[in-house]
Amino acid sequence: MDSNLNSTGRMILVVFLLSIWSARAEIAEPLVTTPLGQVKGTVITSRLAKSIFSFRGIRYAKAPVNDLRFKPPVPVEKWEGIYNATEDGPLCPQPSSDRVSEDCLMLNVYSTKLPTLSENPLRPVIVYIHSGGLHSFGGASYWVGPNYLLDEDVVLVTFNFRLGTLGFLSTGDKEAPGNNGLRDQVEVLKWVRNNIEYFGGDPDSVTLMGYSSGAWCVNLHMVSPLSQGLFHKAVAMSGSILGPWPIPINQLEIAKKQARVLGCPDDTSSNIIKCLKTKSFHEIGESLTKFKEFGNDPIIIWSPVIEPDFGQARFLTAHPIQLITNGLFSKVPFMTGQTKDGYGYLAFNIVDNETLTQEINEKFDKNAPITFLYERNTDFSKKISKTIKSLYLEDKNIEKSQLKPLAELYADFLVNFGVNRAAKVISEHSNQSVFYYEFSYQGRYSHFYTPESNYTMPFGIGQHDDLLYLFYIQKLFPLFKENSPEEVEMVNKLTAIYANFAKTGNPIPSPSEKLDNVNWDRFTSGNNKYLEMGSKLVMKERKPEKRLQEWEKLYPLSMYQKNKHSH
Repeated sequence: MDSNLNSTGRMILVVFLLSIWSARAEIAEPLVTTPLGQVKGTVITSRLAKSIFSFRGIRYAKAPVNDLRFKPPVPVEKWEGIYNATEDGPLCPQPSSDRVSEDCLMLNVYSTKLPTLSENPLRPVIVYIHSGGLHSFGGASYWVGPNYLLDEDVVLVTFNFRLGTLGFLSTGDKEAPGNNGLRDQVEVLKWVRNNIEYFGGDPDSVTLMGYSSGAWCVNLHMVSPLSQGLFHKAVAMSGSILGPWPIPINQLEIAKKQARVLGCPDDTSSNIIKCLKTKSFHEIGESLTKFKEFGNDPIIIWSPVIEPDFGQARFLTAHPIQLITNGLFSKVPFMTGQTKDGYGYLAFNIVDNETLTQEINEKFDKNAPITFLYERNTDFSKKISKTIKSLYLEDKNIEKSQLKPLAELYADFLVNFGVNRAAKVISEHSNQSVFYYEFSYQGRYSHFYTPESNYTMPFGIGQHDDLLYLFYIQKLFPLFKENSPEEVEMVNKLTAIYANFAKTGNPIPSPSEKLDNVNWDRFTSGNNKYLEMGSKLVMKERKPEKRLQEWEKLYPLSMYQKNKHSH
């Protein structure tokens, strides 16, 4: 009898040890089997010491090189053997000290619970579109680290898409209709639909979230026929394509400029493309600085375009405002807002540079449209210049003492007006909730510190300053832990809010102590309710602001109903 017990006990012990060993093996090197093949990842640690299964550098489309350069993305094919997804892929071509390559169409997946034989957690998925003006940065873990957000039960996908000329070349004919960088993003969403459940994600609960130019992309996917049904909730942070900038039907002039910069002929679109295909991706990526016209401006060079029909599957068929007001968009729960001071810090670029100050004062009509991205050399352009000069600068010349109104002009023009308009127009034409916020928490860290403080004091709450509590931005900031109690409190709040939204379509489904017992009321253009995200979360009502009312007059919605391609 005893020997039986012993053998049974030994068996149990062996099984137990085996199960520990296999769990350890899974933790050491997680392996996932997808319809495309097997993928090997690594394990990293969240802020609260959870194991994050990290799969980085997974190819989602064929390398867009040689004949595929300037073409829509081609889905990746099945692979043999085990795909090594243990490190970040290169960023797409741009001037950068990070590794770049044209073979950059890769994504990262982070999950804290993988499916087992008996169950699949099917957690809500957040697909994040990085910022960078459609010409810089990427989805690598050192720019968008999962260490905070993955303490919540969500799956995170970050990715690269083609940037600058390689992603947005558009000649206004079938040679290059444009928007390929946005088509890359559609390919990511299709990849997520087909593969994410193998990483523990729910393909029927995908939140598309983007920041700054990434927020523009979110708005564009809401109106694109190619993106319909591929996501179920949308978050546009500190950016909106519904702002004052014209959306062209092509960017032939930019294509010609790119050709000239690299010594190519600029006479026909086929000659431009033929010659650009002979240039290295380094030459194209590094030429970004040649497009600057006034200091570091314009901050957006390559733009989405409204595609004329050349028989291609069109990503964007009309102006987004026209599509939304006609009800032609994905009606999904929508969350949007901005940081309190937005791009205000860009004002230092002018007031701290005597040459630029003098140039903008002498030729305001010429230089202001470059900086603030409105149309140039038209009567309407002169009217805008006149309005902003009187509204913000009281018709005075720009000088150091006018840093504050100039900062307000930057913030309003580049972010606030468009975000405000998006909240209004979408809430009026959608049957789903819209949630509006302003991030006003003044932390110790920032993306911009004032020159006067020897770059130690933040200048207000600038563009991207909320991101540092959602993602671990390894390149710029420390990992917030016990030694940063103030930052940790904001990390706890923001990660909960965005995870709640991904799970339920409501950022605060019920009041809780962690979220300051606040009820987040939905925004309507009637109530103007928004959540102020400061040291405390507080519901407020946005008062009609004279500045934004002037923008509404300059850019009335009726302007977009006439089926015009720009303004």
